[in-house]
Formats: sequence, C-alpha cells, structure tokens
Amino acid sequence: MKTAIIGAGAIGGFIGAQLAHAGEDVTFIARGATLEALEQRGIRLTMRDGREIVVPRVNATSDYSEAGPQDVVVLALKAHQVAAVAADVPKLLGPDTVVVPMQNGIPFWYFHNHGGALDGSAVKAVDPTGTIRRHIPCERVIGCVVYPATELTAPGVVKHIEGNRFPVGDLDGSESERVKRVSECFIRGGLKSPILSDIRSEMWLKLWGNMTFNPISALSRATLAGICEYPPTRELARAMMAEAQTIAAKLGITFRVSIEKRIAGAEQVGHHKTSMLQDVEAGRPLETDALLGSVIELGRMTQTPTPHLDSVYAMTKLLEQSLRQSVL
Repeated sequence: MKTAIIGAGAIGGFIGAQLAHAGEDVTFIARGATLEALEQRGIRLTMRDGREIVVPRVNATSDYSEAGPQDVVVLALKAHQVAAVAADVPKLLGPDTVVVPMQNGIPFWYFHNHGGALDGSAVKAVDPTGTIRRHIPCERVIGCVVYPATELTAPGVVKHIEGNRFPVGDLDGSESERVKRVSECFIRGGLKSPILSDIRSEMWLKLWGNMTFNPISALSRATLAGICEYPPTRELARAMMAEAQTIAAKLGITFRVSIEKRIAGAEQVGHHKTSMLQDVEAGRPLETDALLGSVIELGRMTQTPTPHLDSVYAMTKLLEQSLRQSVL
C-alpha cells in the first residue's frame, strides 16, 4: 500500500521506518533538517532491545503534489500542528484514500458518526476555525490510538522506548474493508494493530492519563511516580479523572479499569517524564487544548461541572504564555 507519513518525528519516524523496512511503499512528508537527513541518510530506528532498523534510502519530499495520491495518509503531527498542513492534505487523496490521524486528546472527528444529539458537532478546542474539517473529510478518517513511547534523538533518528500498539477502528463501529487494510498494513510493519469496534472508548482510556498527568507534571516538574506518590497530587489526579469519567459516561463511554487502577498503572511506570514536561524543558508548544481544553469543552456540551479540570487548564495555559514570552 502507498502510505504517506506527514511528520517524520518520534511517532511518524517510528511507523515509517517499520513500514519501509517491511517493504511497504512509504513517502515521508517533511521539511527542513528532517527532510535533508531523510534524503541524505534515510531513517534509523533503535529498538528497545538494542536492535537497529536502518532504511538508507527512503522517499521524502516537502511537496504534497509530488507525492501524489496515496492509499493511506498518516497524520503523525501534534494536534496544534495539523491545521497548518490541512490545506495540503487533499493533494494526497485519491478516490479511496483513508486518513489516519495520530494525535493525542479529543480529535477533530470525534462527533462524526457518533449518534445522538451531538452527532456532527465540532470540537473547537482542536479545530477553532474549522480548517481541519474543511480540508480533511471526516468520512475518510480511520480512528487510531497511539501507545508507543518514542523519542526523536536527531533528524531522521528515532529511539524506541516501549510499546508498539496502534489499535484502529471505524468511526461508526463497523469493521470495513478499509480498516482491515490499514490494520493489515501496520501488522506487516511489525506493529500491533487490532481492529476495535469502539475506538472512542480506547481513546478515552489513554486520554484519561494524558489529560491528568501531563499538565500536572508540566506545572510541578514531577515524574509520573512523583505525582502518584505525593498524596495531594494523587488526589488531584483522582478528582480530574472523576470529572472526565462523568463527561465520558454521558457520551456513552465505559472505562474498563477503575480510577485507582489507572493511577496505579501510571505509578508503576516509575520516574518517567511525561511528553508535556519534556516539551516544557525543550521550550516546545504544549498540547494543552487537545488534552485538556477539549475535555472541558465536552464538559460544557454535556452540562458537566469541571472545577478541577478548569483550574489545572488555567494554570497550564498561563505556563504556555510564560514559555512563549520567555523566548521572544
């Protein structure tokens, strides 16, 4: 299958390297130093067990028209980066092309084929101007939840930390031929990609931790274990999760684990820095609206009070502002 990977960062590089190494027809859409590295040296992936996957020659371009129509388009960008490329994505779309967004948080497509009173609603926290939905039709989207932890150590060089699971699912809960093709493609690349009948519930399960531990860690500079072992922040995490669980329940979501088990799972990861804390330390933009603002927006839609989420959101947005001002 012809697969375009938009964004050759930690996740895009990981997926693209795996697929290209397995013989899939992969094109990276990249720019700057990353594009230069891909063109000159290809891509290198160091796995957790020390094994190296090197693809010395890869297709890479910054020109979407040059890449042309694909079978699959993987959006391997952070949520706040998608709008900037949305207008170019149609250049990659043929009659049957599917788009697989791999952003954390509540996605722009969330209410497409959702059913109920909110069916078709927009999520303004992640697509405030509607740019993404205008250029990337939700009808083409296959839902995906990203579990691996990876790190971009240099342009075109990715380090795998843990995990290789990318569950996928149709937005209407069916098991279409196109979602089977995506799953089979990922599996050929050595990834675990089960087809789920309720991709939104899986998304919420991951988001439950991200929307809690990421901002708390960014504000406190603490690791996962540090947050969970300190009673006040453990209780704050519990309260945030409870508010999110109430929102999700009103949208038909059932969590397959308890709040305490989810917190215990985070604690077992140990003294790991969340991605948002790493972004703070590197001076990169934060995913606050995708991870937290979107959940608060769904709270407003479902008339659910979110005092703890609101407070942490306000402080994290102020942190964002402070970080921006510090680099001006």
